[in-house]
Amino acid sequence: MKTGKIAIMTGVDQPFEIREYPVTEPQPGMAQMGLIASGICGTDVHIHRGKIPVGLPAGIGHEFVGKVLSIHDEDSKQSGITVGTNVIVDIACPCGECVLCEHGDDANCLHMGVTNGGNPDVAPHFYGGYGEYNYSPVANLIPIPDSLDPTMTCVFACAGPTATHAFELAKKAGENLSDVKVAVVQGLGPVGCYAVMYLAALGIPNVVAVVADHNKERVALAKELGATHVFNLLEQDADSVTAAIRDLNNGIGADLVFEASGAPVAVPQGLAMLRNRGVYLIPGQYSNSGGIEIQPQMITFNALHIIGSSQYSVCDVKKYLQFLLDNPQLHAPIAKMANQYTIDQINEAFDDAKARTNIKTMLVAQSVQNS
Repeated sequence: MKTGKIAIMTGVDQPFEIREYPVTEPQPGMAQMGLIASGICGTDVHIHRGKIPVGLPAGIGHEFVGKVLSIHDEDSKQSGITVGTNVIVDIACPCGECVLCEHGDDANCLHMGVTNGGNPDVAPHFYGGYGEYNYSPVANLIPIPDSLDPTMTCVFACAGPTATHAFELAKKAGENLSDVKVAVVQGLGPVGCYAVMYLAALGIPNVVAVVADHNKERVALAKELGATHVFNLLEQDADSVTAAIRDLNNGIGADLVFEASGAPVAVPQGLAMLRNRGVYLIPGQYSNSGGIEIQPQMITFNALHIIGSSQYSVCDVKKYLQFLLDNPQLHAPIAKMANQYTIDQINEAFDDAKARTNIKTMLVAQSVQNS
């Protein structure tokens, strides 16, 4: 019987185990994919560190991009997805019945399920993103247009839709992003880098990135992606950075701040950067990393608009793909952001992800790495 490899998390901060399981035919409603590329998300690092609990053993990972290898005829007819189609697997399985699903916000479903929550010891074994194969509901597959390289597309397979959903929530709240003159992005991980690209593509005159590291390559990349200014909190204190940002908008502060660093200390800094009626999007605080003191009267007196955003929906993945189609000049810089590892190198990959050695850490099929 044909078998495949998958990296399994067995304990908090414990090395992943490489296991082999039989490759089986998918059940109706499911499809079998072969790995092309799969990103290691900051959320996965939080899970491995024990900040987000999961049942163990687990095949974590949720940024799987693969080629469809097997799908039932009826599922293929209904979905239009055929053997050989390159797809992104969306992790989220909304219930479709709760008050949020009924009102068009299934990304925040009250009873959300996930595609990577199965026990790897039980067939079909290959859940999550860290295997040579993946089995997921056909409804969770989003085809990748033929003109997009699937490995390049994988770089922002989660970060792109995550940022997109935050911006869509701002629009639903009545915010007109085309009126923004100064936008600030805190943090230059994958979500922050995508936010910089997105805001620059809107034609916003001042797209400001704020970082807290000495990685000169990351600063250079931010400018290549469209940042007009980059401030480093290790070189300037927070008050000086805030003052410089205010000066970009006639002394009143930023119209929009996008928190993508995940550092709790970033939140009070972000609040201070905003002008009256400024908008603060917060998709970056994705684990319990400790509390921080804020001055809530700033929210009141400055009439700030704070929008949290955690998950994303299939429609956000489609908007991400459309963004890539609309901006082919970004494909080359996006592709070079990824450092590639094979499944057998999972522990090395996680060590580098935790050390923030890479902008994007990605597992790829052996054939992709050698191509």
